[in-house]
Amino acid sequence: MIEEIKQDAEERMTKSLSALETAFKRVRTGRAHPSLLDSIKINYYDQDTPLNQLANISVEDGRTLAISPWEKQLVPLVEKAILASDLGLNPSTSGDLIRLAMPALTEESRKGLIKVVRKEAESGRISIRNIRRDAISDIKELLKEKEIGEDDERKGSDDVQKITDKYIKDVELILQKKEKDLMVV
Repeated sequence: MIEEIKQDAEERMTKSLSALETAFKRVRTGRAHPSLLDSIKINYYDQDTPLNQLANISVEDGRTLAISPWEKQLVPLVEKAILASDLGLNPSTSGDLIRLAMPALTEESRKGLIKVVRKEAESGRISIRNIRRDAISDIKELLKEKEIGEDDERKGSDDVQKITDKYIKDVELILQKKEKDLMVV
């Protein structure tokens, strides 16, 4: 019983960590990376379709993304979606190819992005702590139902706390790496 609770908690914490990493990928660091455009959706035949399913996205150089839509009529739709997004990028079109130049980050914008990243990391830590709370309450419920003894409850709670500490430390490591990426000029 306790092993199942710990395993479930660990799986949920792993998902929280991967969600945090996904959120960090959306924060641009001044370098061009196709994952910056993952959040952009295009209305294609009355369906919101991710941009990466409608176009080839490649890195031309360190600061430029090239987007090549598979259908010519998508070019204005892609431009409009990029402008409407909160990425702050201006597309330039030449025929079928859309180029996105990543503007250099100023010191002020870097600090603003670090605040965003820290806020995301705190959300990840809160999520992990909530999972810990749920797991410990499940263990206490087993004690209340007299399915386990007090020693098992204490050991199970300690094990859940150790798992939580490990994932909180992972969040810190990911945060430090992202902050370091943001501060590189």
